[in-house]
Amino acid sequence: MTTPEMRASDGDRDRVAEALREHMAQGRLTVEEFNERLELLYASRTYGELAKLTADLPDTDLHHLPARRPQEAKAPAKKKDEDSLRSHWAAWAMASGINWVIWLAVSLSSDGSVYPWPIWVMGPWGVILLVGTIFRDKDQKG
Repeated sequence: MTTPEMRASDGDRDRVAEALREHMAQGRLTVEEFNERLELLYASRTYGELAKLTADLPDTDLHHLPARRPQEAKAPAKKKDEDSLRSHWAAWAMASGINWVIWLAVSLSSDGSVYPWPIWVMGPWGVILLVGTIFRDKDQKG
């Protein structure tokens, strides 16, 4: 059982700071009020002093803050995966294109035919990307 005279710990002060941040995010406190209360918070020594800082604010359950809807939580991750996959394929296409341009320049400047070595750069890399793309799509559907 805690009494107002009992000394508060750093963890207690951190929990109150998090509650103040949440109240500021909800628009109940201005930035100036938040900063003033934060200064008082870290100078506080007892539970009673901590309680005064949030006495005019509704209770906030820090373990159950307003959560995003499941669709909102998944959408950014899906977009990030798609952007990552797109960037991998773009890097493959760029490297393949550069290699083919080098091969073409060497072929045109040489007397005989030049082995199409860019297939060894783009082939294995492309297969790995293709397999990753296929299995990624199956994972997202399943």
